[in-house]
Amino acid sequence: MNIIDKFVEAVNPSAALRRQNDRIKLELIRSFKNSGYDESGASRNKNSMRGWLASSKSPQEDIDRNIPILRQRSRSLYMSAPLAVSAIKTNRTNIVGEGLRLKSTIDAAFLRMTPEAAAEWQRNTEREFELWADSKFCDSTRVNNFYEIQQVACLSWLMNGDACALVEYERPTPAFPYGLRVHLIEADRVSTPHTSGTAVNLYATESTTGNRIFNGVEVTDAGRVVAYHICSTYPNSQLRAAKKWQRVKAFGDKTGTPNVLMIFEAERAEQYRGVPYLAPVIESLKQLTRYGEAEMMAAVINGFFTVFITSEGNTGEVGFTGVLDDEDRVSDDDLNYELGPGMVNVLKPGEKIDIADSKRPSSNFDAFTTALAKYVGAALEIPVELLIKSFNSSYSASRAALLEAWKAFRMKRKWLAADFCQPIYEIFLTEAIANGRIKAPGFFLDPAIKKAYCRAQWNGPAPGMLDPVKEATAAEKRIAIGVSTRQRESIEMTGTDFDANVAQLARENQLMKEAGLVSAAAPPGSAEENKEKESEKPDEGEEDKDPESDGDTDGAEESEDQ
Repeated sequence: MNIIDKFVEAVNPSAALRRQNDRIKLELIRSFKNSGYDESGASRNKNSMRGWLASSKSPQEDIDRNIPILRQRSRSLYMSAPLAVSAIKTNRTNIVGEGLRLKSTIDAAFLRMTPEAAAEWQRNTEREFELWADSKFCDSTRVNNFYEIQQVACLSWLMNGDACALVEYERPTPAFPYGLRVHLIEADRVSTPHTSGTAVNLYATESTTGNRIFNGVEVTDAGRVVAYHICSTYPNSQLRAAKKWQRVKAFGDKTGTPNVLMIFEAERAEQYRGVPYLAPVIESLKQLTRYGEAEMMAAVINGFFTVFITSEGNTGEVGFTGVLDDEDRVSDDDLNYELGPGMVNVLKPGEKIDIADSKRPSSNFDAFTTALAKYVGAALEIPVELLIKSFNSSYSASRAALLEAWKAFRMKRKWLAADFCQPIYEIFLTEAIANGRIKAPGFFLDPAIKKAYCRAQWNGPAPGMLDPVKEATAAEKRIAIGVSTRQRESIEMTGTDFDANVAQLARENQLMKEAGLVSAAAPPGSAEENKEKESEKPDEGEEDKDPESDGDTDGAEESEDQ
């Protein structure tokens, strides 16, 4: 208690008690206010936090309102910024590569099929799917086959935030027995209908259904997506074309088959449109591009040998030319100074030469750009070695970087396969079974049977190997202790199918056996062949077992060291 409290206590004890209670309440308020995050990220008193006015709203307000400008800037970076191109194309190459290939993996036990019958069904289905996927007739625009459509879809997804594919049908022909078509459209065409010259209302309400439309996606009050609104042309296009919107239901009423495939990475709940892959680093990439262009221009300018002659006299009397030989001499005036091999110029009294030196490019350019590329790569889940395609680290560091990158690549591949490839395959399989080209008893009778027939894997490019010998040895040990399979290792290491490899090896071994080159039972260099050679060796004397003898022992030690 201070002096005033003591005085109040002596004059009016009740008032002193109230003052004391109020003081305790204030202390409690201060203790709660200064606890937890209020002293760090949520502080409003620190100077470093006072100007940080963060405001987060719904996903539609935070994302949908900013998507148009994010798309335009992302495309601009893709067309002008080297690091942006590297980030997007590195993902495209490792996620899709030449295309995700179908590997049918039906549930044979549930379908009560023998392994031989299941293998035959899978080969036939893969053959039929290849017939459709490898033709440009699978594309509504007749431009790409299915594997090239995957590449464009992946690029569009990364660049624009999402990619949209329409499922369409045409009448089958004898030359092409399937009517399924994939029509890939750019994300801009999925937009909220509006009249020309009016601003787009983010919360537009469709008059006939009463549902809300968020950036072209129609949802119910419960947040369920029911339809997409597709513009006949690009909404922001300057071409003179009438803009009409078509409402396409997200799923068929009777079959539940998707009519529209929207591929995007959801970051928040109740999010209906995707964010461009480069969105978190747009400013960093743009500033880095400007810095690189400035350094490049400075280096070009610095390539010109520029000389300034300073004089205490009248500067109008000083002439200078860049003549290198007598044929190019423009004047015989004694006031002209020239540059050339072995050229000697005599300056007048009071004149001197200053050579322009811009000190560019900066010696810190490489260190600065590499450091900034590390931050960009960290935000995009791409190690800097992979982003700038420079592997100068040790084997362990480079391998760790590739393994970390492949975690993200596999995750994105899984999304692309689940949102695009698998639905297309299921629609194709439904048509193939319906027209009798593939036999699948019970497919249309039980959803569980349909799912058992539709099970599949989508295999893409392999991660690659920094040291093939070490990778192969590790794969052999994983198979030996039962933590992996030959099928999985074939996919992971070379992107091939184990069954196809075995069939091809059997054929090759048979051909080599018929040619009398090697035994089909033991390929060259295999463990079996080495064992056979060891068993065929004659018994050796005791001196061969001497550790100090110059024989196989030294070779074995050398092999182990290697």
